[in-house]
Amino acid sequence: MKVLTVDLSKIVAPTFLLAALSTNVTMVCAQQLNLSRSGATVLVEAYAPNIVRVSLSLHRDDALAGPGFGISAKVAAQGWTAETTPSGDAMQSSRMVVTVAPESGRHAPTGTRADIAKFFNGSTPGVGIKIRTPDGTTLLEMNGWQMSVPNHKDGNADILYDRRPTDAPFFQVGATFVSPKDEHYYGLGQNQEGYLDRRGHAVRCAHDYNAPAGQSVCVPFVVTNKGYGIVWDNPSATTVAFGFNDVTRWTSDVGQRVSFFVIAGKSYDEIYSGYRLLTGDTPMLPKSAYGYIQCKQRYISQDELMAVAKGYRDRHLPIDDLVIDWFHYTKMGEMDMDPAKWPDPTAMNKELHAMNFHTMISVWPRFVPEDRYYATILKNDWFEKLADGTPTNGLPYDRAGSDIDTTNPDAAQWYWNIVKENYVAKGFDAFWADETEPDLPPNGSYWHIGPGTQFFNVFPLFHTAAFYNGFRRDLPSRALILARDSYLGAQHNGTIFWSSDINGNWDTLKRQVPTGINFVASGMPYWSTDIGGWQYLPQSHKPDKAPLLDPSDARANVGNNDDYPELYVRWFEYGAFQPNFRSHGSRPQNEVWSYGKQAEPILEKYLRLRYQLMPYLYSLAHTTHETGAPFMRGLFMDFGSDPNVANIGDEYMFGPSILVAPVTEQGVTSRSVYLPSGTDWYNYWTNERVHGGQTVTVAAPIDTLPLFVRAGAILPLGEPVESTNDTQRIARLRVYPGADGDFDIYADDGTTYNYENGQSELTKLHWGNASRKLDRSGAKLSVVSEQGLIEIVGSRQ
Repeated sequence: MKVLTVDLSKIVAPTFLLAALSTNVTMVCAQQLNLSRSGATVLVEAYAPNIVRVSLSLHRDDALAGPGFGISAKVAAQGWTAETTPSGDAMQSSRMVVTVAPESGRHAPTGTRADIAKFFNGSTPGVGIKIRTPDGTTLLEMNGWQMSVPNHKDGNADILYDRRPTDAPFFQVGATFVSPKDEHYYGLGQNQEGYLDRRGHAVRCAHDYNAPAGQSVCVPFVVTNKGYGIVWDNPSATTVAFGFNDVTRWTSDVGQRVSFFVIAGKSYDEIYSGYRLLTGDTPMLPKSAYGYIQCKQRYISQDELMAVAKGYRDRHLPIDDLVIDWFHYTKMGEMDMDPAKWPDPTAMNKELHAMNFHTMISVWPRFVPEDRYYATILKNDWFEKLADGTPTNGLPYDRAGSDIDTTNPDAAQWYWNIVKENYVAKGFDAFWADETEPDLPPNGSYWHIGPGTQFFNVFPLFHTAAFYNGFRRDLPSRALILARDSYLGAQHNGTIFWSSDINGNWDTLKRQVPTGINFVASGMPYWSTDIGGWQYLPQSHKPDKAPLLDPSDARANVGNNDDYPELYVRWFEYGAFQPNFRSHGSRPQNEVWSYGKQAEPILEKYLRLRYQLMPYLYSLAHTTHETGAPFMRGLFMDFGSDPNVANIGDEYMFGPSILVAPVTEQGVTSRSVYLPSGTDWYNYWTNERVHGGQTVTVAAPIDTLPLFVRAGAILPLGEPVESTNDTQRIARLRVYPGADGDFDIYADDGTTYNYENGQSELTKLHWGNASRKLDRSGAKLSVVSEQGLIEIVGSRQ
């Protein structure tokens, strides 16, 4: 049979006509398949050689509509061809083959099936889609989908009350994918129930402050050990059941289609590169954001905050950011600072800047009717609102007003302008965009973009963008925004995220470790916890084991919680190895000298260690900016060939070199640590070398966080500094022999976006294990001294 080759660049015709050409037609530069299957429209689009989007709907226009919020990439056809064969319509690149099975035709059911069909039927015709590599390896197979009208049988008919007559029709939409028994799933935002691998769990992907284990956050992006990641392109609340009955099922409350992206990757980092292409890069944060951020609920006055600042500087402790939490204002939404408690914020910030501090202030998106801006927002129809236009509020129990609708671009720009007028003008450097769920859940309410039930999860994306876009437009300094919620693309908004208002107990601490690993695996590299927990402590707590620290001289701060100084120290040790390092909570005092004389030197030790590692950490941040991959990494990311790491959620890599094993049990002085196979490891504290592929019991006295360094690692260690404003030279280049190794040290001005124009420096380091030589190339390093600069662990100096 003759094969016809068609150059699409010379044909002006709808793609559905091209796709309908005869069997064995190959189309050059095909960017999409546009197919009909028993009344359903199926769209397959190419975004890169390893990225495709699939869209299905019973309504043609919805299937063909562009992707949803958070996706910024454009269709890219280069390297793709398409053909129709007996096995189906297919698109192929050097990395992927996507095949849509042919229309099978419907045969009249017989026997019992015919009796069942009289009363029960599915919502959609069958569509089979298989995605594989050119060598035939299956990446993903969709074997079912749904687009059902909400109904009483499914128990979701009431959701129709959340739709106005002018809104698009509501359907429950979903898809089912084959799930091999050895497939593991990671990501999907924040779920605090304490497990790592999502397989065998049903996860509700929705922003929920009141989730039983701690706030949940929806980022509908999952990576797997089967060489792909999936971005689920639906912003409504979504339930994902992973691996039950040999399938994984995604079900979204509202939609007009099924839409998802598949990213093929030979490594997890390649998958994250694809996510970066689709949703945007992660900008470099101001360098201060990688230092220590001191916060509590709350610093109540200017005098108190200045005393804390003086306390750190008098003790010569490294610190960068001080945070002013809520209720600094006279009314919610007044956007002022109570002059009785904050008499001169401008002068305060000027003094703090002179002391090398940066300041962050909490700004809520809520306004009460009595504040000075409510009437303007109401007049412009800029509130989250009910169907009749009434601003949504939380009465009778919540009297904090209504949320501004920053999905409206006019409202978003106005909001930033009042933040700039009232806070930037006073010298504040960064903003805590609190309550970005939003605080008043939008289901049953309406946004500028549409029904809150349909767009349930997108508010954090829009709200953090209001700050970020304002920074980029009006200020030379880098944006830094703290938010509790996220969504696809929010990593592009100069935002760091935290795990919300968690409790201060051992169970919560233990669950934070897998929680953080999964959150950053969702394409959100910057995450931290409130060190010590945010909620008020109980009146007393008697530990099961004898406390490792004496609480007697911290009673005014911790009450009769005998093991709390121990808990705080263990949490602080773990916090020093999170992407962002921030202490917060509702204790009377929360500074490193607030938890007793035995705790204080340990807290100081890890505070100084964080800054000693700043050259390493800041370089990791640059790699994340360039690749999209997180630098807080589950072991599955780097040691996938070791089957033992698939569900290890109590250890992680901090960059390519350091394995972190937090201590999360009370009263213990040792813990088991699994060291992945394929490399040797060094105990960071003792320099003992250990073979990988085994579990070791390691000493963990109260002042020791178990850390191991991978053989071949090069750790650049900085000289002591008290702020990232200080010029920090390299004091040591510490090499851990046993394998060849590379590391790039990155430097820029730390405050502006000039790095986007090439104003940065990169020094490349290479360790040749056979030659036992460390080579340097690229930018010249600023070092304390060349003599003794290189330290080879295990060698006599």
